[in-house]
Amino acid sequence: MDRTRLVADAILSAAADAVVASDREGIIRVWNPGAERIFGHRADEALGQSLDLIIPERLRPRHWEGFRRVMATGESHYGAGDLLSVPGVRKDGQRISLEFTIVPLKDKQGQMQGLAAVMRDVTSRFEEIRGLKKKLAEATVPPSPH
Repeated sequence: MDRTRLVADAILSAAADAVVASDREGIIRVWNPGAERIFGHRADEALGQSLDLIIPERLRPRHWEGFRRVMATGESHYGAGDLLSVPGVRKDGQRISLEFTIVPLKDKQGQMQGLAAVMRDVTSRFEEIRGLKKKLAEATVPPSPH
């Protein structure tokens, strides 16, 4: 095994973030320990499955429309390194809030072979911000006259 592969394997194994890669059809091909922790699926349960495994059902049509467009064109609406926010779903059905970046996976000829995503569970931060916004809204509503 070459040094680059050893480094890549070490990073994937140690990353707290989920690293998930899929092929052109949206089938999961890489699922690191961070993904196991965040989503609750073991690698042997996730590998070979559709990305639908972690996408809330109501968001799937929009996801697949964008996914197919990126596979066909090699272009995304999002720039390299853009941080995206989306909901996800855990094995137990719990909805979670995710921030992630996507990385196109291209062959030597520049043809799209799939996508990789590095994802972080930001559910607690998202809920804290939502709670603060609610408190702020309640504090700024003038009392109703009686």
